[in-house]
Amino acid sequence: MYEIFLKLLEKSGKKASDVSKATGIPASTFSDWKKGKSSPKAEKLQKIADYFGVTVEYLTTGKETKPQYYLDDETAAIAQEIFENPDMKSLFDMSRKMSPEKLRAHLQFMKTLYEAENGSDD
Repeated sequence: MYEIFLKLLEKSGKKASDVSKATGIPASTFSDWKKGKSSPKAEKLQKIADYFGVTVEYLTTGKETKPQYYLDDETAAIAQEIFENPDMKSLFDMSRKMSPEKLRAHLQFMKTLYEAENGSDD
């Protein structure tokens, strides 16, 4: 954990004394961790994680589990595409504001256009 703490200090340009002042954790505690005299308790780990804007998991392992927002990879890919493509986002936003009848009519119109340009799949 102490090695990760050092990397976070270096990356942020902070000193242990800065973290000590901000978190209320005595500087001697960091020294004890470095020397292996003691191990950090959960409460102190959380304060340090909050200070650096990381999770306790990252602070203790150097790895962070990505949260699973979607049920499957296909849904995640579709959501990402909508997010990245302004036209798709616009279509999605408009569809949420339409009545079901208007949405069906617009979808039928788009399907007819698509089939006219690309040939029917039937």
